[in-house]
Amino acid sequence: MQVAVRLVWESTPEVEAARAELEAARARARAAAQPLYNPSLALDAENADVDRRTAGISLSLDLSGKRRARADQGDAELRASEIAYDLRRRDIAARWLKGWSTAALAARQRELGQQRLALMQRFDDLAAQRLKVGDISSPERDLAGLALGEAQMQQASLAGNEAAAHAALLAISGDRLGSPPALPASLPPAAEAWPPLATGQLPEMMRARAEQASADAGVQVARRARIPDPTVSLTGGRVRNGPISDRVVGLSVSIPLPVLNSGSAEMAAVQAEAAAAAANVRARQFALDASLTEARARYRALHAAAEAFRSGRAAAFRERTALLEKLWRAGEIGTSDYLVQLKQSLDTALSGLELESQAWQAWFDYLTAAGRLNDWLDGRTQELSR
Repeated sequence: MQVAVRLVWESTPEVEAARAELEAARARARAAAQPLYNPSLALDAENADVDRRTAGISLSLDLSGKRRARADQGDAELRASEIAYDLRRRDIAARWLKGWSTAALAARQRELGQQRLALMQRFDDLAAQRLKVGDISSPERDLAGLALGEAQMQQASLAGNEAAAHAALLAISGDRLGSPPALPASLPPAAEAWPPLATGQLPEMMRARAEQASADAGVQVARRARIPDPTVSLTGGRVRNGPISDRVVGLSVSIPLPVLNSGSAEMAAVQAEAAAAAANVRARQFALDASLTEARARYRALHAAAEAFRSGRAAAFRERTALLEKLWRAGEIGTSDYLVQLKQSLDTALSGLELESQAWQAWFDYLTAAGRLNDWLDGRTQELSR
């Protein structure tokens, strides 16, 4: 299973796109940590009553800590992007696992449907033979033919469902995997064997907190952006006035005046964004707790129902169909009763496979909500308290 999921991660374009987005975030973080200002070089030449040749260099000084604030924001955004990348990989793995279980169980349903078709074909042949010897009536013979036609139509539907499930799987992973691993014959374990992570350790909550940290860092960036930085200029050269030539050196300091635009609007905007990010953390916690509660309750119900089905008489499909055919041949049940009971047995067996499919789907949903999907794939079964 590990190998299959890793191949999915390597082959799907979605992970490739997420990896590129992560590299872009790393580049933005490096850019945010660079110095804000580059030095400026100025050359000045003048020929007039006084000839002047000067060169100057100027540099704005980051005395308010803008670079440090931007670097902190870049690091927070990079952290959020790293968690988003892990979340994208996890979600793709969950989608593929659910598609894989759906395709595997659809194949089992098709195989069961093939058995039904074989049973109906044999029943139709036997009905034709018994009609010749007068054991059954013509209407009963027609019932056998109608049952065979219905089985053929239902088999075509099951084959279509399998093709659709396989196509959904290929849409995620492509055809690089070839044949995916077989679905385990046993049901997934109980939810208690894989306790959920603490809410604060879930990747969705970690991402929300990283986004809040980025928003808080944005407040510091906006606050420091309101503080003007001075620009220091140093100029040197030579001035010639007739026969007199003098060297000149100049030093100047300039600072912008935040009069027309003090940056208060930008400050209000980032403060509102930080408040929204903090509220989103609380909302995310409520949503994650509710999602875990729902996923765990649904999985427990489906797991218990699937176990009950497997341990009950409803799962004894082969024995029941063989007994029904024996009773029909012996004349102990009529043709219509045989068809009704056989159809009920087949429908129940198909419903049992559908129940197992739903149990596997709910299992993957629970592992995702509990933050334990990667642990399950890696085989880490240690108890983690919530």
